[in-house]
Amino acid sequence: MNTICELCHSLDSASAAAKLTIPALVEVNLSAEESKSGVPPEALPAFLELYPQVRGLMTMPPFTDDPEASRPYFSRLRELAYAHGLKELSMGTSQDYRVAVDEGATLVRVGSVLFT
Repeated sequence: MNTICELCHSLDSASAAAKLTIPALVEVNLSAEESKSGVPPEALPAFLELYPQVRGLMTMPPFTDDPEASRPYFSRLRELAYAHGLKELSMGTSQDYRVAVDEGATLVRVGSVLFT
């Protein structure tokens, strides 16, 4: 069987975990925004038990024009990953990737910065 995808970047439900056959990053909703997906941080330990192929964590902080406003979310994700022995951190987008890298991001999602 040929692998088309190597890593799921936003695992956030038990039903998806039951069907997934590739490594994943668990999306953590650190901002508690209803408009965002993700596992609440307090539910993370139990969620990690559902899926043994978790490589790391992913988060999307609230949108802001100030990159420094994202730092507490990135720092908290790093702390959670460390506490659970996870190596990958997917955090940061075009507007705050420098802060994300400073806080330990191993993956960033940039788009608009490439085309400006």
